[in-house]
Amino acid sequence: MSLYRNIDRSKLQFDFVVNEHPHDYAHEDEINALGGRVFRMPVFKGINSLQYYHAWRQLFREHPEWKVVHAHHTSPAFLYLMAAKKLDRITIAHSHIASYEKNLKSLSKIFTRYPLRYISHNLFSCSDAAAKWMFGKKSNESIILNNSVDASALRFSCINRIKKRDELKLNSKFVVGHVGRFETQKNHDFLLDIFYYIKEKKPDAVLLLVGDGVQRSKIEEKVCKLKLEENVEFLGVRSDVVELLSAMDVFVFPSIYEGLPVTLIEAQANGLPCVVSDSITQESAVSNCVHFLSLDKSAKNWADLIIGFSGNKQRVDTYNDLVISGYDIKSNVSWLEEFYLKVFN
Repeated sequence: MSLYRNIDRSKLQFDFVVNEHPHDYAHEDEINALGGRVFRMPVFKGINSLQYYHAWRQLFREHPEWKVVHAHHTSPAFLYLMAAKKLDRITIAHSHIASYEKNLKSLSKIFTRYPLRYISHNLFSCSDAAAKWMFGKKSNESIILNNSVDASALRFSCINRIKKRDELKLNSKFVVGHVGRFETQKNHDFLLDIFYYIKEKKPDAVLLLVGDGVQRSKIEEKVCKLKLEENVEFLGVRSDVVELLSAMDVFVFPSIYEGLPVTLIEAQANGLPCVVSDSITQESAVSNCVHFLSLDKSAKNWADLIIGFSGNKQRVDTYNDLVISGYDIKSNVSWLEEFYLKVFN
C-alpha cells in the first residue's frame, strides 16, 4: 500500500487479489478511490489445488491487461504463478519472512514454496535472510526491495503526540506500543508477560496494541487473566499509526521470526526507542533507536530494559538515516516504476 500510494498511477496501476473473506479488507475503499480493484479468490487449502489453479487461470484470461503478477502470498503462489507464466505474464515471487513456526502446517509450506525459485521470472525479497530462507541457492539472484516508508511523513510530531495522548486519555502515563497482526509469529503472549512486570514497577504504564488477527480473542482472555484490563488498549487496524507512534514512549517487538518488518522501520522513522527480539535481522536496525534482546531472556529482563526508556522524552531525527539506508519510499518507488516499465517492454 505504501508503494501504491506513491507510485505514478498515470503510468502504472495496481489491482489486488486477496483471499475470500466475509468482510471488507482494511484498505479496500482506499484502493478503489485510487483507481485500483480488489478481486477475491478461494482460500488455498491444499486439497483444492486443482480448483484453485483453474480459478486463477480463468481470472488471468479475463484480465489480459495484467502484464505482471507480483506474488506476496507465497504459499499457494506456485499454482497461480504457474498459471500466469503459461499465459505469458511476467511473474515475481516476493519473500517477506525468514523463518516459520515449527508445526506440520508450516513445514508443508516449505514444499509449496520450493518451486517458486524456478517458476518465477524474478525473485524479490525484503532482506538477505528472507532471500536465503525462501530461495536457497537461488538467493543470490534475488533483488532486495527494502520495506520502505514515507520517512518525512513519519517524523515525530509534538502536536500529534499531545493530540493523540489527550484523545486516548494517556496524559502523563508511560506508553508502551506494538503494531502487528495477532498471530503466533508476533509473540503477543510473551509481550503480555513483559508488560505484566512493567506494570508492577510502573503502575501508570499503558500498552497500546495496534492491529487485528485470529489470536486477538486469545490475547484478550490473557489480559483478563493477568488483570490488565485497565492498562491494555486494543486499538484494532488504524489509519492514524503515525500519530500513535508519536504518542508512544517505547516500541516493543518480540517477534519469533520476521523478514524485515515495515512497522519497525516506521517506528525508527518516528525516532521511537525500539526494543526488539534478536531473531529479527540486524538489517532492520537502520538507526541507533533499535535495541536487540534475546527471547531466551526472561520477561522481567525485557521489562527492565523497556522501563529504562520511561524518562526519555527526547526523539532523535532519523530522516537522514532512513534515506541513506535506502528505506525512504520515494527512491524505492522510482526504482520499482522503472523495473515494471522495463519488464513490460
